[in-house]
Amino acid sequence: MTIRVLLADDQALLRATFRILIDSCDDMEVVGEATDGAEAVELARLHRPDVVLMDIRMPGTDGLAATSAVCADPALSGTRVLILTTFEMDEYVARALRSGASGFLGKDVTADALLAGIRTVACGESLLSPLATRSLITRFLASPAEGARLAAPDDLTALTAREREVMAWVAEGCSNEEIAEKLFVSPLTVRTHVHRAMTKLGARDRAQLVVVAYRSGLVQAPAPPTGDH
Repeated sequence: MTIRVLLADDQALLRATFRILIDSCDDMEVVGEATDGAEAVELARLHRPDVVLMDIRMPGTDGLAATSAVCADPALSGTRVLILTTFEMDEYVARALRSGASGFLGKDVTADALLAGIRTVACGESLLSPLATRSLITRFLASPAEGARLAAPDDLTALTAREREVMAWVAEGCSNEEIAEKLFVSPLTVRTHVHRAMTKLGARDRAQLVVVAYRSGLVQAPAPPTGDH
């Protein structure tokens, strides 16, 4: 299957570089280029890409608003947004993930890491390192979106004990392979549990599953620093 990618960045040189790199892969193709968020949403609805490579800082409608619009559109339920950011712990990243983005990459990412990231997000996984997961979830809990529904413990009653266990490891930032080693099962079995949990909880992808795990109390957020160093 060919992964169809939409590029959204106001820097023409960067878009051209990404296009050359992505189009050089047999399993990917660039289906469109947007110079701002509004155009990104328009082209996403036109082309229905598998992945939108979205810059956050763009003139006019920025990447945050565009991400929210893409992820809220039922017609684009199969489209994943991969955020590009200058700094890995950019304050906007948490807001982008809250809006439905599946992960993020720094703009200094290597070519191989960029391509691997696109493939990861395209198959429904989230692109969050353990460190980033913990830091971002802390932000989620400290400043939930206005009107956002926080998951209640009862929301997890539909899950089996093993699904809750797997979900907890996912929230700790573990990969399917790492979870499989801990539980002495195959990565495919872990993947099945993850997808069943996502389906039961209405999570768009792995990143949202992590948020639900913390907000429901299944996993405790890391304690904030005391200020004594």
